Amino acid sequence: MSTTTAPGPVPAASNGSSPSTGPRRIGTLSLILMIVAASAPLTVVAGGVTSNFAVTGSLGVPLSFLILGLVLVIFAVGYTAMSTRITSAGAFYSYVARGLGRTPGVGAAWVALVCYNAMQIGIYGMFGYATADLVTSLTGAEIAWWVWALIGWLIVGILGINAVDLSAKVLGILVALEFLVVLVFDVFGLADSPQGVDATGLGMSDLFGPGIGAVLAFSVAAFMGFESGSIYADEVKNPRVTVRRATYGAVIVIGIFYAFSAWAMIVGVGSGSVVDSSGANGPGVVFGVLAGHLPKFAVDIAQLLFVTSLIAALVSFHNVVSRYLRSLSRDRVLPRFLSYSAGAGKAPVAGSFTQSGLALVVLVIFAIIGTGAEDPIMFPVLTLFTWLTNMGALGLVALMALTSFAAFGFLRAHRAGTGVFTRVIAPWVAGVALAGMTILIIVNFPVLVDAESGSVLNWLLPAIVVVPGLVAAGWTLWLRSARPEVYEGIGHDKNGELLL
Repeated sequence: MSTTTAPGPVPAASNGSSPSTGPRRIGTLSLILMIVAASAPLTVVAGGVTSNFAVTGSLGVPLSFLILGLVLVIFAVGYTAMSTRITSAGAFYSYVARGLGRTPGVGAAWVALVCYNAMQIGIYGMFGYATADLVTSLTGAEIAWWVWALIGWLIVGILGINAVDLSAKVLGILVALEFLVVLVFDVFGLADSPQGVDATGLGMSDLFGPGIGAVLAFSVAAFMGFESGSIYADEVKNPRVTVRRATYGAVIVIGIFYAFSAWAMIVGVGSGSVVDSSGANGPGVVFGVLAGHLPKFAVDIAQLLFVTSLIAALVSFHNVVSRYLRSLSRDRVLPRFLSYSAGAGKAPVAGSFTQSGLALVVLVIFAIIGTGAEDPIMFPVLTLFTWLTNMGALGLVALMALTSFAAFGFLRAHRAGTGVFTRVIAPWVAGVALAGMTILIIVNFPVLVDAESGSVLNWLLPAIVVVPGLVAAGWTLWLRSARPEVYEGIGHDKNGELLL
């Protein structure tokens, strides 16, 4: 029987449970898998790493993953310290509101909504293209990309309105298979090693050069979603420790695994050939290496897993958006109906339908525009996927920088049990590093979206990320005088708790 989660105070409980959110179903391993699913391991290695080599011409991609992993581990120090004290599913929104104030908190919430939606919807472009290409290669049938995108949209929507443990089980299986495929590629790459095995790609001189900004901008997108663990605060078994362990676990696994795989690609293809091969073959670099060692049906299965890896990422980001909507609704920052949850697992049904509706509108628009494109086959990759995912990466890195400074503000006021490194040094180091990375992404944005220097895309796409945050901040200032009772509740999700 469906029930509605109504905003209202909940008595504190030592285990952090909330009667309005139903049973807590997610353990540490399940949460790690859901976080890693958002980065889509096979997609990153086959698509992201090859694109990075091709566009930047730099061999420093492996080292970039290690450096970014270190920065994000430092970011996680302050971030997870807040997560052990604030069991709210608002994540960036709640943390910025508690650490820097309600106005920047709501601004951050709107930016986060735009960015997570952009990441999720953009992936439909790659999913539609990859599925159409796979079906054509297997059967010869040519079916438009948007047909497959809509099929993916339906699958994601069905999973989104079910209990989160169903998504966790599906994502867990898919992520495990993705890791297996990439590990097999790594082993074969190291075995082939046409120019021998060396440390090319891991040296400082390989990365630090004119293209470092573009390399880091590409690589950081592979980590997007690692911070989403706190969004499941209502549904994890132990809010005090599960989010912290899962966040550290996810970023360490992602950083090391991608660095190793990118290095294995350099070794497997050859340091003198990997850039040109990546530009000519894209994901085919990975599947080409596999084809040299495995029968055709096994390579076909690997290509199928490339498609399912995109489904895993779509489901993961869809879950994030629906929970963000529910958290904002509880605080009455968004309409109350968006807090509606249903079923034994209290899935955020209203948020799920809303995200699916928005995705459908964007897919229809791009499907219509794409019919007249010069290259209709690559259209969804060059526009929907490239534009929206880079928009999302830009905004989320900026939000992480803001959240680092919020962690400093919050932990300074609630310092019990935290040392100087946790409440001061780590937040400031991460904040400055992530702010610098945000600037690098902006400077290199024309490269990331493959636009001419004077193209309207270079300012329009970043504006779509920033302007909603500014509008939301202005609206919050109006709330402070016009509706103070709503203003006072901002960032204090009534179904979350402050555990000091």
